[in-house]
Amino acid sequence: MTRSVQALAYARPSALETLGGGRQLGLETSGGLTPAGAEAHPRFFAGFLTSPQIAARGLLAVADVAAARYYQRIRPGSLDPVVTGNGDRLRFESFSGCGGVYARLDVLSEGLDGAETGHGTTNVDVNNPLREALSRMTGHDPLHLRVGPQELAVTTLEGAVVEKKVPLPDRWLRGFAEAQVASAGFDLRAELTGAEAVRFLRSLPRSQARGRGPLWVVQSGRTLRPTTRPVAGAVCLPGPDRLAALERVLRHATALRVYGPVPDGVATASAWELTLPGMRLTLTLSPDASRGFSGEGGVLEALATPEAERDAELVSVLLAWEPRIDPAELAAEAGLTVERVRAALTRLGTAGRVGYDVADAAYFHRELPYDADRAERHNPRLVAARALVAEGAVVLDGVLATVASGERRYQVRESGGALSCTCQWWADYRGRRGPCKHALAVRMVRRGETVAGGTR
Repeated sequence: MTRSVQALAYARPSALETLGGGRQLGLETSGGLTPAGAEAHPRFFAGFLTSPQIAARGLLAVADVAAARYYQRIRPGSLDPVVTGNGDRLRFESFSGCGGVYARLDVLSEGLDGAETGHGTTNVDVNNPLREALSRMTGHDPLHLRVGPQELAVTTLEGAVVEKKVPLPDRWLRGFAEAQVASAGFDLRAELTGAEAVRFLRSLPRSQARGRGPLWVVQSGRTLRPTTRPVAGAVCLPGPDRLAALERVLRHATALRVYGPVPDGVATASAWELTLPGMRLTLTLSPDASRGFSGEGGVLEALATPEAERDAELVSVLLAWEPRIDPAELAAEAGLTVERVRAALTRLGTAGRVGYDVADAAYFHRELPYDADRAERHNPRLVAARALVAEGAVVLDGVLATVASGERRYQVRESGGALSCTCQWWADYRGRRGPCKHALAVRMVRRGETVAGGTR
């Protein structure tokens, strides 16, 4: 498995301190991007949290996911959460070590009381002493939140007091993109009150028996009813124990909203959102606890499209750290169709430059502080498809195409814009996990690509 090392440098450790009139939570930032460009220690917010204890527990929940591995439970390296300032909110994001759970805490404008929230994205230090201090927080004493250095002059200090080096697998990077693509296809399927949410989530089994099919739930009156079949309106809940991070804030929840795609008979990803005073905590689960988001293949069509690459370059210039990206407005500004803008946003998602918020049903701008472009360069199916194109392995014959791969020949057929293949991947997944490498290669040739990863 290809991996890089993510080096995070902080001016000092994050800490929860007691001050004269209350407490201060100082979250130190690593390098990141802002409207002014790259900064060593960007500053996004200095003010008060309106619900300090809930915010502390929400931040711990995001850190829990970053430190967790829900499949093959060995202790992985934990990447510090990512924070994005979108002008009207702060978003804290993390991904599990196994690549199957994405977590995000949105602290909305009503949850913040202070100076204007800045714009940009960076990692924030969440160390073990800070976790212990946050877990001990009680009461409603004022809590001042600082995201970034105390004084802007600290960015001129030589060297860093705290440095972390964390392995960063390519499948982790691809998972961020795939989770965003999957979420964009979700609709609201169920909604419970806070009290019903507590009852339902605490009734779930702590683990899923091996060999059993995925658990499904469907709204029944005021609660959710488990079902073994994906009936109309049902949502897949693969690995119910992966919702454990919600326990941190469950007693403060005012509602639970559940999102998913239209069920088609197979296990799917889903999103579980707890609404809190001034905040939202969302966990997005991959279709199976043993299967991370990285292999879902939802981004491959956009990556294989030269048009989307050019459009993404144009659209990226127009992004301005918006909390909600309106594709129609971007289309008007860029002179593109809405469909081309959506494809461009999918491509930008593979570089960590946009995320998707199911509550707003909208993309948002962020710039993940790592080389996420390598997620495209090292995507196995995409790399293999470009190699087939470079080898001249694709022969077109009307709606049919023949692809020579090793000693075998595969037939790829186009029908209604969709491609099918005679390979084992297609037989196993029928397009549910994106196109196979043969179909991708055919798509590239039909669009005029002649050199792997090069001229088109």
